[in-house]
Amino acid sequence: MSNSSLDNKLVHEQIQYLEFITSDLERAKKFYSSSFGWKFTDYGHEYTAFEGNHVDGGFTIGTPINGSILVVLYSNDLLSTRDKVIGAGGTIVKDIFSFPGGKRFQFKDPDGYELAVWTTA
Repeated sequence: MSNSSLDNKLVHEQIQYLEFITSDLERAKKFYSSSFGWKFTDYGHEYTAFEGNHVDGGFTIGTPINGSILVVLYSNDLLSTRDKVIGAGGTIVKDIFSFPGGKRFQFKDPDGYELAVWTTA
């Protein structure tokens, strides 16, 4: 995805990315490409990503927990958003870390749902 294409999708503190956990990347890619025509870009053996018009996403290797997905929001100011999450009663489960393309943190909301927030590098 070009930077200008990505920039058009990034809205501060809005959902921008959905991350699924799968035990079999090839099976997941086959299912979603056959069902919905999704196209994938592989990032090594443990991650693949798909691009949509409004929301992007990916699949990571792991053990699915009750069919859960990771909802990922975008932030223009990761530290400020992290502080707001903590102030509102969220619990940080993975503090800010770098990944190819940016940084993110993960948190649980008061009901126990795990979400993530990311920003560009």
